[in-house]
Amino acid sequence: MSMKEPPVIYGTEDVLISLCNSVTRVLTVATQSTIHYSGMVQRISKTCLKPDIGCFVLFDGGFSGLVIINFSGAAAMEIYESYMLSMGMSKSELATSFTADEVGNVMGELMNQVVGDFTGKVRRELQTHITQNQPKMLVLNKQVMMSVDANLDKPEARRVTFYTGSNNIFYLELAIDHTEFIKVYDFEPQAAPNPDELIAQAHLAAANPPAPAPVTSNSDTDDLLKSLGM
Repeated sequence: MSMKEPPVIYGTEDVLISLCNSVTRVLTVATQSTIHYSGMVQRISKTCLKPDIGCFVLFDGGFSGLVIINFSGAAAMEIYESYMLSMGMSKSELATSFTADEVGNVMGELMNQVVGDFTGKVRRELQTHITQNQPKMLVLNKQVMMSVDANLDKPEARRVTFYTGSNNIFYLELAIDHTEFIKVYDFEPQAAPNPDELIAQAHLAAANPPAPAPVTSNSDTDDLLKSLGM
């Protein structure tokens, strides 16, 4: 009599790796350069938005969590410029500062694509559903603590370092309840969209841009955070 194989457990670190792979997958396709992340992950006690420009996304549904991505001005400009040039824009037509509304709008759209890639994988691979808010890009001159962690029962927080094609740095922070997914029966995950489809979607988004979430000024940022109970 053969021994039954143990169930497959998908935990916090697996959720984090899946999210990191969505970031590298989408940004690598969008910028046509290699985006990668460190093999070392930091355990942190608090998540926060930091200068120069960043965004946050709240997840709810099958599991709850908060994702923050903090970009240096240089990293944001590199990603913005590479993406827009790959869309056929000329260098002279591009914004020259990460504080420009256009940079925040484009980065917000890219972050929305990252979130969409990640939630799609959650649906296919974990057979559960999560919803999220529209990513908000914020230009910051000071650090903002995100106290939404208090809404989690047993929060775990991680920080991952990312590198752009030119080795500019940005950081992803994830706060999530301790969670484990246990496979109770075998199933085949649905196929993921291929990179060519992502490129086509990116070109379509560039040709027909949705109304983007604006880059928020400091006063608007305070109002936004208050509305979220932070």
